Amino acid sequence: MASTPETQEIYRGRFAPSPTGPLHFGSLIAATGSYLEARTRGGEWLLRIDDIDPPREQPGASEEIPRTLELFGFQWDGPVHYQSSRTERYREVVQTLIGRELAYGCGCTRKDIAAAGKSGPNGLVYPGTCRNGLAPGRRTRALRVRTEHQHIRFDDLFQGIVRCDLEGMLGDFVIRRADGYYAYHLAAAVDDGDSGITHVIRGHDLLWCTPPQLYLQQLLRLPQPRYGHLPVAVNAQGQKLSKQTFAPALDVSLASTQLWQALDFLLQSPPEALAGEPLDIVWEWALAHWDPAPLRHRQQAPAPDA
Repeated sequence: MASTPETQEIYRGRFAPSPTGPLHFGSLIAATGSYLEARTRGGEWLLRIDDIDPPREQPGASEEIPRTLELFGFQWDGPVHYQSSRTERYREVVQTLIGRELAYGCGCTRKDIAAAGKSGPNGLVYPGTCRNGLAPGRRTRALRVRTEHQHIRFDDLFQGIVRCDLEGMLGDFVIRRADGYYAYHLAAAVDDGDSGITHVIRGHDLLWCTPPQLYLQQLLRLPQPRYGHLPVAVNAQGQKLSKQTFAPALDVSLASTQLWQALDFLLQSPPEALAGEPLDIVWEWALAHWDPAPLRHRQQAPAPDA
């Protein structure tokens, strides 16, 4: 039966930065791509601060990120969401997975896992050492989800079909860390599902975070978004722009120019004269001309002046 306006899905996207430092050009690319995808489809765009890793967070970044986005012309729907307010929900989910024997306690250290000598797209692959119980003298450090014989396949909006052997490529992944904090995969999967997010548009560096998140949503019977992974900006050394690679913070005094650069990076071919126009004019052009087609199968590219 054909969809009617009443039964068609409402597009709901989101931008979910971690407050490990100020937003940089790589952040602007992800925010711009997800925002334009949502707005040009008549959808909603939510802002979530993924503040579940206090040891890595920079004081004041949780407040500075929304201010910077606002000064760059982004307008989100509803209040800003903070993952730090959701720990009770994560605890309930973990208990559910344990109760269904889908998760278990792991006593391995990083050194133990490294000794297995196998790496995957998200780092070291856990070899399943504690899957059938802790070794004598070991205590539970982290909690992991069982992945044996599990395969995930999804159609990425930009990268095409992606297939992942969860056990072979990622291993039983952590849902609660040894320091007691909940892991990124768990929090992102649960929050996207609970918020009714229909589309997750983010950087290609997070492509291999998608299979474990889809798997968790499957286990928890949560709605599963469509995913699209944009090319990421790299510096002259080929490193992804990030706090760790000393990416400079966005300059709100150059918001119009930097937004133009983001559009150019996203292969939208904005007119050169547009770079000197007021911010609202740049946004007006972007919303009228957004075309995601050139981004398909593009993974990374140098940042401006890299």
